[in-house]
Amino acid sequence: MPLPTCPVRPLDLPVALLLATALMTAGLTGCSALSPFNTCEDTAPRLRDLRSQSILNSTPGGTTAPEGFDSVDSRCIDDTGDAWLYAARVYVFPGSRQEVVDFYRTTARADGWHLQLDPSDRDTPETTAGLCFTKGGDGEALLLTVQFTTARELKVEYGYDAGPEFDSGSGFEIEVGSETDGAKTGCFG
Repeated sequence: MPLPTCPVRPLDLPVALLLATALMTAGLTGCSALSPFNTCEDTAPRLRDLRSQSILNSTPGGTTAPEGFDSVDSRCIDDTGDAWLYAARVYVFPGSRQEVVDFYRTTARADGWHLQLDPSDRDTPETTAGLCFTKGGDGEALLLTVQFTTARELKVEYGYDAGPEFDSGSGFEIEVGSETDGAKTGCFG
């Protein structure tokens, strides 16, 4: 006696084919579906290299580090889908922003850094926009920024209540950054 058969409804076949295709695709792409982005995994040696950059400790005479910012802050951040490494310092200089700009233009150049200018914003003075430099080739490329900061910005970014050192003079942050693999990167997109 033959087994009873159930007729296949027209919707069952498309749903079954869709499910089979989805499972097969997932199985076939299991190895190739890995993220094309870099992660923070195994970046400790590169972070040590960033922290050791001498430019982070080169400052104009009279510069001080605010309380709580007396050492290099270094991290790997991968919350944007592609990891970025950085090492940074925050300083206060009792003089003008122009003196800070002049110091880093000279000091960074002497250390092999190349100043990059923003092609889309040549009218904003460096005393407002800050400075950006690059160094090294593909596989060892670094990015250096010098950005001015205020007591208010430190409060927002770090939760830091700046002391009287920010009442006069110029607060600034200097950062050396890098892709996790040292790939060449530019200052302005």
